[in-house]
Amino acid sequence: MEDAGMLPIEKWTESDVSSWMRSIGVKEQYIQKLEKEEVNGKIILELTEDDLKQETGITSLVARLIIRKINEFVDKGLKTKEIKGSQQSGHGRQKGGKKGKKDVDHKKDETDQICPEAEPQAHQDQLVCVLPTKRDCKPRPLGKEGIDFTYAKHNVLQPESGAFDLIYPCHEYKSLRNATKLDRTRLQAKFAKEVLKFGTGCMNIRSNGTIHFGVMDSKDDAGYVHGEIIGVPVLEKDIYSDALDHIEKCFSSSDSEHVRQCIRPPQFIEVMDIKSTETRYVVEVDIVPSISIVKNRVYSVRLPNFKESTNKIELEKKTIYRRVGSKTEPVSDENVFYQRVRDRDDQREKAEHCPSNTPDICEDLGRKLTKLITSGKKFIANEKWYILVTNKFKQDDLSSIDFLLNLKIFCVFDFDPDSRLSGLCSKYIQHHAANMHFLQSYKIPSNMSVEEFERHLHLFEQTSWIFCNGRNDYQGNEIPSDEMTWIKTKMTLLRESVSLICKQILPKGTFSVIFLLTSPVEKPLLHTFLEFFTDMEGHEDIICISESEDNYQKWQRFAEGSCETETVNSSSVVGMKMSHVDATLQQIQPVTSRASKHLPVYVKGQCHLETREEEQMHSLDILSVDLCDETSEDFIEEEMDNIERQFYHGGKVTWLNFWLAEKKFVGEVIQRDAYREVSKCLSDILKWGAAQVPVNSINIYHHPGSGGSTVARQVLWNNRKDLRCAVVKPSYSAATVSEHAVQLREYEETNPQKCLPVLLLVEDSTWDYVDDIRKELEVAISTKKIKQGTLCFVLLSCSFSYDPEKMYKNLQSFAVTQKLSPEEKRLFATKRESLEKEYQLESILTFVLMSEDFKPEYVEHFVKDLLKGIDHESAVTRLIKYVALLNIFVQNSFISQSHCEALLTFTTLTTANKSDQRKETEQKRFPQHAFEKHLSEQAKLLFTHSNDEKTHIQAVKIIHPRVAKEILHQLLDNEQQQEKVAMDLLHEDVLFQHRFAREPYVTFLRDLFMRRYRVDKGDKSDSLFSPLIELVRKETPEKAIKLLEEAHKRFDQDAFFAQQLARLNYCYEKFEEAEVWAVKAETKLPNNSFILDTKGHVYRRWFDAKCNAIDQVPKTAENIAGAVETALKAMECFQKCETIAISDPETMNNAGFFGTVTVGCSLLKLMFSMPVFSDKTANGCTERLNYLLTEDYIPKEVMKPWEKFHSKLKNLRKRLHESLDWISEDLSFFQTDISSDQEEASENLDKKHPKNWSVHKPIANRGTSAQSSEKMSHPKNWLTNKYSFYGKTFSDVSVSAILKQCKSNPQSVTPFTKRMAIYNLGGGNLTTIFSLLTEQKDENPQSLRDKEQKQKKDQHQVKKKHPVKILEDIISLYPSNPLSARLDQKDLVNYIATHIALSCLSTPSTKLAGLKQLQTLSNQFTQDRKKCLSDALFLLTLLFWPEEHDSDEEKERKYDIVHSAVESLEDSYWAKMKDIPPKKRRLYTHVFLGNGIGLEKIVHKSKVASITKLFSLPERRIKWLSGEVWKMPEIAKLFKCVSGWTEDGTVYLVGPTKKFAIHSLHAGSVPYGSENVTFYLGFTFRGPVAYNITVKR
Repeated sequence: MEDAGMLPIEKWTESDVSSWMRSIGVKEQYIQKLEKEEVNGKIILELTEDDLKQETGITSLVARLIIRKINEFVDKGLKTKEIKGSQQSGHGRQKGGKKGKKDVDHKKDETDQICPEAEPQAHQDQLVCVLPTKRDCKPRPLGKEGIDFTYAKHNVLQPESGAFDLIYPCHEYKSLRNATKLDRTRLQAKFAKEVLKFGTGCMNIRSNGTIHFGVMDSKDDAGYVHGEIIGVPVLEKDIYSDALDHIEKCFSSSDSEHVRQCIRPPQFIEVMDIKSTETRYVVEVDIVPSISIVKNRVYSVRLPNFKESTNKIELEKKTIYRRVGSKTEPVSDENVFYQRVRDRDDQREKAEHCPSNTPDICEDLGRKLTKLITSGKKFIANEKWYILVTNKFKQDDLSSIDFLLNLKIFCVFDFDPDSRLSGLCSKYIQHHAANMHFLQSYKIPSNMSVEEFERHLHLFEQTSWIFCNGRNDYQGNEIPSDEMTWIKTKMTLLRESVSLICKQILPKGTFSVIFLLTSPVEKPLLHTFLEFFTDMEGHEDIICISESEDNYQKWQRFAEGSCETETVNSSSVVGMKMSHVDATLQQIQPVTSRASKHLPVYVKGQCHLETREEEQMHSLDILSVDLCDETSEDFIEEEMDNIERQFYHGGKVTWLNFWLAEKKFVGEVIQRDAYREVSKCLSDILKWGAAQVPVNSINIYHHPGSGGSTVARQVLWNNRKDLRCAVVKPSYSAATVSEHAVQLREYEETNPQKCLPVLLLVEDSTWDYVDDIRKELEVAISTKKIKQGTLCFVLLSCSFSYDPEKMYKNLQSFAVTQKLSPEEKRLFATKRESLEKEYQLESILTFVLMSEDFKPEYVEHFVKDLLKGIDHESAVTRLIKYVALLNIFVQNSFISQSHCEALLTFTTLTTANKSDQRKETEQKRFPQHAFEKHLSEQAKLLFTHSNDEKTHIQAVKIIHPRVAKEILHQLLDNEQQQEKVAMDLLHEDVLFQHRFAREPYVTFLRDLFMRRYRVDKGDKSDSLFSPLIELVRKETPEKAIKLLEEAHKRFDQDAFFAQQLARLNYCYEKFEEAEVWAVKAETKLPNNSFILDTKGHVYRRWFDAKCNAIDQVPKTAENIAGAVETALKAMECFQKCETIAISDPETMNNAGFFGTVTVGCSLLKLMFSMPVFSDKTANGCTERLNYLLTEDYIPKEVMKPWEKFHSKLKNLRKRLHESLDWISEDLSFFQTDISSDQEEASENLDKKHPKNWSVHKPIANRGTSAQSSEKMSHPKNWLTNKYSFYGKTFSDVSVSAILKQCKSNPQSVTPFTKRMAIYNLGGGNLTTIFSLLTEQKDENPQSLRDKEQKQKKDQHQVKKKHPVKILEDIISLYPSNPLSARLDQKDLVNYIATHIALSCLSTPSTKLAGLKQLQTLSNQFTQDRKKCLSDALFLLTLLFWPEEHDSDEEKERKYDIVHSAVESLEDSYWAKMKDIPPKKRRLYTHVFLGNGIGLEKIVHKSKVASITKLFSLPERRIKWLSGEVWKMPEIAKLFKCVSGWTEDGTVYLVGPTKKFAIHSLHAGSVPYGSENVTFYLGFTFRGPVAYNITVKR
């Protein structure tokens, strides 16, 4: 049935579907499941791959096969033919076997159309209209669709016939008059018996045939003649189609498939009778026994017979039938019949391949070749890829391959094992880089995505040369094979390679396969054609070029087994010499062959840039001095207007745009103000002197669609003759980019110390990526030992931002906005006048909108005019909405052209008309043209097409984000909002399941619902949810929830969508639903700390809501029990989050620790609001402390209501303390609140955003306005407040009372009470102690003050005191003789740290201990350094850093102490760092080594901020960037400059006997080789670090 395809799919019955499934090899178990679901033709047209998998459990591959085969039916135009056939014949058709009055109406319509004036007209008209009776007529041609043919009743066909030439069909007639009155079973048995008997007879003699039902076959039929057409009533067509299901019962399993292929499905030819209203048909079945099917076979059949006696169908005995004359008879002598099989096969094969007698016509091969290669254009398209399949080249032909050098060759399937030595490959790699592969190289590993595989093989960047039959020069085990061995060993590999390329890498229509037959064709190459033909689903993009007719004929015969001869011939160029092919194709290439390229050199000359060398640096798009000069004049003349128009219509600027303007072919590209500013900055950088940094940076921030990329590329274009310029291609690692950038810098230069700087443009990349490149370049420069002060690279970063001016952070950052300056407006107005003379406004839309400043009213008016008359219900309009929605909410998003074609049902349906068939062929061969033809006029103007640089995908976007937003606004009314479009997009199975470019599409769709706005990523503001969800939830929260629920389904119950749903629900206090979604997310990813954090937030929000609900009522144990339980659930989630976060080797999620503290503190506040915990007990201790700190004490008021919580509540203090200590230690190790410029200098202006710490806020009264967390730049303030609360909570009396009591009677105050008072004052850990030294400007800007005023009523009041007083109070709480008191390690650390902090303040204090006293105290730290706290080890490095007046022996003793402490600190550092890149968790420098003695040698970092605070922010940044800050006399006076040396990139300290390495925060500042250096010392929790490393002169 698949091959015959006579019946339109929508008319298939369930039986038809089943039969068709069997014909394509689907297993019976799946077919039976579809039968149970009653799947007919209409239903199967609507099925998707997922539907098939879900309903039948069918495998993905089989599901794809079914969908592809269905698409092939549609491609053949059956549907259109049925429609047009109905219109042409003038009547309707019965559908699904139903009958009724429609039959009469249809017949009446038919009568009216055939003879519209039969009744009223005179006799003459009747003679014209009345069909003659018993007139001879011709039968329907074999294979012709029945729907396109009709018979007239009583006309007579030629008598039944036997075999003639085996191709012309023999005919047999059956009236079937009486059988049509039988029931379904009997009728089917009769029909099947006749068809199978006739069909077997034809197949056995190898003759085509047609059996006709409804045609008189006997003279016994009174009143009729032999062959007279009478027709039969057909009430249900599926009776006849289903009757052929007897094939599987009547034939052996090996024969049934052949019979299915040879016996075509029934055709129903309508019989016209103007005298009758009854519709009748002749039912015909064609028999086509192709030799490829029946060769060497004889078929026997057991005919079905309905036995009335048993009331069932029985099968006759197995019989071999043959056609004898006009009859079908059993074979009498089977032995003789078998002996003649080969003769009949030879006759059939000869008949099928009988050559045509048509004389040869001289074909215009040059024009044909041009049309095939260019897909109908005048020039070869830049975006088109080519796959070359070839065998051994003749030596003469190798001199004619210049046309290949400028083709975009994706890969070459080379069957010449000597190609690398002496064949095509050897010549090609003289001019281009190519990667040598074998077929097994294209087997994608299971753990690798397609995109990763593409990068792994460098696809799209360098030609992949696949040696398909070994390689003689290869030393590995890849020897050539003979044909049969190759088929056994390599065939599967070939199939996998071709399938991977055609089905996962290159979408259909984006590439062509060229078979270059330069030597005799062998089977492996033929099999390659078959694989491409199968996976490309047709021949339309396969081209064959062969000079030799003999080579071609073998290939042609094989190809004809898969497609029609006409198709093969129309795609082949035969008889054209390779030199002629070369000359012809060079004429249609956009660039001239073997064009030379040049680069500037240090001595102001130029050097030649070899194309092969350029391609080796594949991560860079290099700008040569003469870039684009190779463009052919014919191409310029033809495409110049298109190139300019595409740019001003909204396309990305290309180098050709600048070149055409430079050569005066077109007007100049406008230079915006930002271009001049950036150019001046670059010029200033090039003039810097000895203080020059090796890698400098310039940043451009731009509004989307404002021309920022154009500005950046203009800078590169206009500097390409003086600098080496390149654009960094996306998707390459920073290490690869760095490697290639260094190669570019040193290319053809004699001295690495004297090279031109390289200007690298990095577009739309994260700061992390840009910074990685910078660091890799610095390491490379260090390795190359380039002398300091040499500028090697300038990174020009161009990134989008919704607020570019806000990102203007220093003097080397520039903003490009959509608002034009007065001068820019003048330039734009002049340019617009010039463009309007050449182009219509619709062709330069983006430029026109830009010249109008994108005024909202202008954009609105423009879109309104554009959308007039648009068909709101069309698929194209739906596509416009989808693209607009993505472009609005997902930056840099697009929908691939392949996806668009799938949505628009791109392949048009055809009719039987030959011109339409030719049109379809043209559309398939030239997809870009056809795709654009199928767009509406509005879509043509709104869409811009480009080749995405990252994915190499043909991308479709709206011309501008502003336009996209206005389009969606105007296309949607009150009943259809953006939520509806998003929902429709989610349900578009054809888009989601489309296999090509699926990863970027799914990523964009996911981002639409998941990606939040982040200011630090260039977005307008921070958001809780994706902008789309934010928009929808503001209007209707329920719709936002529903939308995310559908997204959750679409993405296969993705855990992160469930997490988002939990968050969204708790924002609206739907806590039960939020809990359900959080549990679903945790079930999917039980070891994800972020999901556990969200689950904790669900309970935290729930807890806060319960607290708010009882806020105004008296608190009792009973009415707060629910809130207590919820809070404990939240803390359990947060603690589990902590455990998993610590064990995670790649990330550090600290949210669990913050959540534990936040909820714990809130829970304590709630508990203590109860009256029972406000009274004191008999021992003077409050009830709350007795309950929390005494193991067996429980007040009777809470005993019963809280019986499930007592153990957890009594453990609350410990849990809070552990979490606070962990946060404190982490803050001591790593940078967090980078608000002062000295921290930016810690890595020489490491331009990265600080690590974001999630600090939780209390819930607001309404969940819609509350945030679960906020990004806070000052977690140390938060930590101080929480420690203070912790100290207050677990203390009976105020700090002031405790201080008084300590003075009067120290023994009366317990150590625990003192410790709580110390926590209250901020002395509980090193982090909070040192935070007391931070200047006011650093800790509470206005915004933070506002937040703190609202946050806590019991906020830390002691902060109003002077830090000196606070630190003295803390010291007074410790024993007066700490040495004899034997403090524990933590208390000892805090005591020493308090004295060091006090010493850093300029105010003298009598409480301050001396350095030696503190050193003595520190001896109480355990000598086993591995058991020391990190804080203790850090303090040892400060206390025992040697001083100038120390003796050599004393210095060595101190260095040993410091060195042992640093070694243990290193271990702690790496344990906390895990596998996280250092840039993500940068070291925090607490203090510097000063010029003083004793404790005065310790200088806190806040001193640096006080020195630079008088400068403006941009000035401070420049000082840090250039290193000028270290040259300030105030710094030199304050800090001690120490001496050292460098060795292999490591800094060592002068002084210790044992080598003492000092970590350098900025690797680029370490001189190369062995140098004597000086530097400043900073102290971190990793040990001492070096700043301002300077070579001694």
